[in-house]
Amino acid sequence: MIHTINIEGIKLYAFHGCLEEEAKIGGNYQVDVYLETNFSEAAKNDDLTKTIDYCAVYEICKSEMSIRSKLIEQVGERIFSKLRTQFPTIIKLHVRITKFKPPIHGDVEKVSIEIKD
Repeated sequence: MIHTINIEGIKLYAFHGCLEEEAKIGGNYQVDVYLETNFSEAAKNDDLTKTIDYCAVYEICKSEMSIRSKLIEQVGERIFSKLRTQFPTIIKLHVRITKFKPPIHGDVEKVSIEIKD
């Protein structure tokens, strides 16, 4: 049996970007994590240790987002890799990072990257 866990709207302030100003002033980001796993045993026994702890997922995202990168593509790869390592019971994983108000010469609300398997 496959179950889905979605952790959406992880809002973080970070300092990613290629511009010097982005390293100084930072910006708003959102991370969304979607994963497939089997939490039948956790549901049956009401046991957190038999599923994927949302708090642990949040902490991984928060930790990796705090490490400055020029590209959110690199941050996404780090989050994806860390989640895969920390939770071997993940069957499929999808990570999205959204950067709000990117410094583009135009009216752009947000940009995002997604990594899926």
